[in-house]
Amino acid sequence: MFFEVELQRDVKINATNLDKPVSRRFILACLLDNLFKEKASEDHGYFLAVTRLKSIGKGNVMDESGNTVFTVVFTCRTFKPFPGEELQGVVRYISQHGVLLKCGPIRNAFLSAWKMSKYQYNPGKKPAFLNNELSKIEKGVVVCFLVLAVRWINASRDFEMLASVDADSLGPVSLPGSDELEL
Repeated sequence: MFFEVELQRDVKINATNLDKPVSRRFILACLLDNLFKEKASEDHGYFLAVTRLKSIGKGNVMDESGNTVFTVVFTCRTFKPFPGEELQGVVRYISQHGVLLKCGPIRNAFLSAWKMSKYQYNPGKKPAFLNNELSKIEKGVVVCFLVLAVRWINASRDFEMLASVDADSLGPVSLPGSDELEL
């Protein structure tokens, strides 16, 4: 689910960059760099975009080094998955145990073979899961799935998900430009 959240961060500017007045653009660039490194938070999800810069506080000198900290208040668009949500992901790996999907910034959404009961594993050069209606889940295919569980991994600052396609309207998605016959 996408959210618009208000956040506050302290942006540290190295003293070597303070020989001339610090511009809002430079502080914003430092903020974006910090958010890129932070990547996500357990509370808000993945940081996608700063949508509005609300305020930049007065710079406070930290210590004798001369480094200065600016408190920045801004709004940010975030993405955080929740159980029960329907999402789409691209198949990036297939094994007899299931499928790993990439869904936006989430690299590991696991779709277990147990949670796609209408599909059977078909090994080979191009492994895939097939069902009786000739629907195919293979590498590179977009799959609509239901989120069963979400877990925050603090060490990598990532979310992992368990998924299912055992419901109506879930499974491989047909997209424009796919390999369907045109009549």
